[in-house]
Amino acid sequence: MGEWISSFFSNLGTYGMRIFSAALIAVIGWWVARFLSRLLGNTLVKGKVDNTLANFCKNLCYVILLIFVAIAALNKLGVETTSLAVVIGAIALAIGFALQGALANFAAGIMLIMFKPFRAGDFVEIAGNKGTLVEIQLFNTILNSPDNVRIIIPNGQVTGNNIMNYTVNGILRIDLLVRISYEDELKKAKEIIDHVLTANENVLGDPKPSVTVCELGENSVNLAVRPWVNSEDYWQVYYEITEQIKLDLEDNDISIPYPHRQIQTMQEHTHAVH
Repeated sequence: MGEWISSFFSNLGTYGMRIFSAALIAVIGWWVARFLSRLLGNTLVKGKVDNTLANFCKNLCYVILLIFVAIAALNKLGVETTSLAVVIGAIALAIGFALQGALANFAAGIMLIMFKPFRAGDFVEIAGNKGTLVEIQLFNTILNSPDNVRIIIPNGQVTGNNIMNYTVNGILRIDLLVRISYEDELKKAKEIIDHVLTANENVLGDPKPSVTVCELGENSVNLAVRPWVNSEDYWQVYYEITEQIKLDLEDNDISIPYPHRQIQTMQEHTHAVH
């Protein structure tokens, strides 16, 4: 009995020290991981890195450091950690293969957040979708279409396609094609359209709007009407001047022709031969 008690206290001392050391490593390691991850997050924020990316990097750093702390604590307890590290690596590799698409979207999200080709509120066209940018997330980019439909685009598709930003330059050119008849007076039509453009307070004077003949069509003289507007006024001005040009041309007896087709039947052709 005495030998058993002696052995018990001897083992208790040995394992007690291991448990105490492992607990100490865990507590100190947890504190260091928390401190370093917060330091990294604050440094990134001060460096004007996007908050989403800064928080992700902070959390990723915290998890990685905790894994190392856990391995060190288990090793102190006498647990064989070499095989554990191999298992963790194998699991990470398997997850990587299973989430290839997600990881590609994640990498693309990091690039978008870092280089900022567009910002929240910009009107953009991405992968064939037009809308106002709501948010760049780590895996997806969120748009609201002009008819208020939420569009979610994987970031891999965003970086893999052309990106058209209609807002970033501040101003846009409206391109209209106005057709008038060959019988109408060209100079008068141009004066009427010029007046419509100058009368609209949202049409910019610099760059100056232009009204030019761009084509002598089969049934009409085609005029290219190109005013410049602020990006946010584009659709309002587009609809206003389109309607006003139509009304003012009608008021001045200038017609907007439509294509004519002459159809000759076989019967008419037969009578013509006789």
